[in-house]
Order: sequence, then C-alpha cells, then structure tokens
Amino acid sequence: MGKQKKIRERREKKPARKRSAVKQHKLYKIEGDKITSLRKSCPKCGSGVFMAEHKDRTSCGKCGYTEFKKK
Repeated sequence: MGKQKKIRERREKKPARKRSAVKQHKLYKIEGDKITSLRKSCPKCGSGVFMAEHKDRTSCGKCGYTEFKKK
C-alpha cells in the first residue's frame, strides 16, 4: 500500500503556470488614420497570427514556421 501511494504522489500534476496575455497595443502602431502591425504575420496561418521575434529568427507559435534573419 505504501508503494502505490508514492507512485500516486509522483503522478500528481503541478499547478498550471499563469501566463500573461499579449498586450494588443504593442502589436499595432497608429499613425493618423492608418493602423500598421509591428510584427510580421505568418505566411502559413494567414493574417491574425503574428510571428515571434528572436535575435536570429522569427517563428510562428501556432504552426512552427521559422524564418532565419540574414547576418
């Protein structure tokens, strides 16, 4: 009985990490009457899915598409 309890304790899930939401005002820039997006959208997923900017690449978090930056 003691061994089963230890196994059950190991299987228990850790509490989920709270993630902060992306702030919409950081994704767009407003110039007069025009709104432009600051990040590139994913060519596979289409508009509405932005690519994350890393120092050497841009990648999509939804489909995994990656473009490497030229040096």
